[in-house]
Amino acid sequence: MPIATVNPANGETLKTYEAMGPEEIERRLQLAEATFRTYRTTPFDERARLLNRAAGLLDDIAPDIAKVMTTEMGKPVRQARAEAAKCAKAMRWYAEHAESLLADEEPSESDVKESGASRVRVRYRPLGPVLAVMPWNFPLWQVIRFAAPALMAGNVGLLKHASNVPQTALFLEDLFHQAGYSEGTFQTLLIGSGEVEEILRDERVKAATLTGSEPAGRAVASVSGEMIKKTVLELGGSDPYVVMPSADIDRAAEVAVTARVQNNGQSCIAAKRFIVHTDVYDAFAERFVAGMKALKVGDPMEEDTDVGPLASEQGRDDLEELVDDATRSGAEVLCGGHRLRRPELPGWYYPPTVLAGVDREMRIHREEAFGPVATLYRAGDLDEAVLIANDSPFGLSSNVWTRDEGEVDRFVRDLEAGGVFFNGMTASHPAFPFGGVKRSGYGRELSGHGIREFCNITTVWHGA
Repeated sequence: MPIATVNPANGETLKTYEAMGPEEIERRLQLAEATFRTYRTTPFDERARLLNRAAGLLDDIAPDIAKVMTTEMGKPVRQARAEAAKCAKAMRWYAEHAESLLADEEPSESDVKESGASRVRVRYRPLGPVLAVMPWNFPLWQVIRFAAPALMAGNVGLLKHASNVPQTALFLEDLFHQAGYSEGTFQTLLIGSGEVEEILRDERVKAATLTGSEPAGRAVASVSGEMIKKTVLELGGSDPYVVMPSADIDRAAEVAVTARVQNNGQSCIAAKRFIVHTDVYDAFAERFVAGMKALKVGDPMEEDTDVGPLASEQGRDDLEELVDDATRSGAEVLCGGHRLRRPELPGWYYPPTVLAGVDREMRIHREEAFGPVATLYRAGDLDEAVLIANDSPFGLSSNVWTRDEGEVDRFVRDLEAGGVFFNGMTASHPAFPFGGVKRSGYGRELSGHGIREFCNITTVWHGA
């Protein structure tokens, strides 16, 4: 895949980039290693000053970088501005909390005494250069949620971003440099996916994090496992959205629309499978379909656009194949179901779509639909709802609408997912851990759990 900005709203190639050659990659690896030797000893207050400075710069130019993101991957521009604001918020959160999150831990006096020590501490020390392989769908947020904790922990970052968002990737490198970080603290590697393995095998790279597809995750995990390097993987998702009879059906249907189509439906944590108790199925379906039909599909640079184009022609084609497979096998199309063919929208658009009557033999039941396509399931009771929800290779997050506390306990106990969100949609926040189970990956980002993923957890023992 060429490294290029291609506007998905019209298919126009706006800018292309030459991939970095071996000499430049080597220079940057040397620089990362050398910078880490000094940056790791930087006091927390200095790290916080730099990160707060970067957050302020991002706030200042948020409208401009939002337009770049929209141009490169097609999200509605108002959502792009919100993404930039969320990044600045996360940067400030880690600047404020990192020191306390990484403070030395001291075991109980009895355990220390039993070990024969006079004192024992657990200290979190940085690992070194960390390679981040990041996707295009949230081209700022996915990177910042790695970079902010990694830099505050004393690591340095190497970013291999998706090849269709090169301007955003270069902006991120420049942002940290403008904030005052030394050149080797955060570097963008303009390379293709074929170069990742060699970099992972380099002894100077101590760990890796990847957000992306399952095949990409398998490749990174395989090489990292061979090299015995720590990894964190956040892969695909097909999150269930369960609606029980006690729910506020109007509100559940309203939020369901946003949960499915935000970011043009291209989100790992988007609700994708809507599992509704039979007692409220018809009422929910009517409201949900009406909400999906009411969305404006159009130019993502227009402020009132709800759904823009998919990021690539291949992504649109893949989504279309999933829908066509389902309809050929008997699924009912309640709205959408065919690619848009409008002269004024020449890009890679696909309309908000709702499918009912989906069964487990259809591809869309097992695979992730990365676009504004929802599948509706009817459940006879809570047990059946859980069975349908867990009947997926993915386990990233989940959504449940109920006012019954007994049902809350059951869903928390039984849903196979890294998060359970009640009476609202899944979202990430810097204070809460984020990640999944099953084929959605392993490890956690954000919160104290995320910042400690790339630390050397060191036992410091003093003899009596």
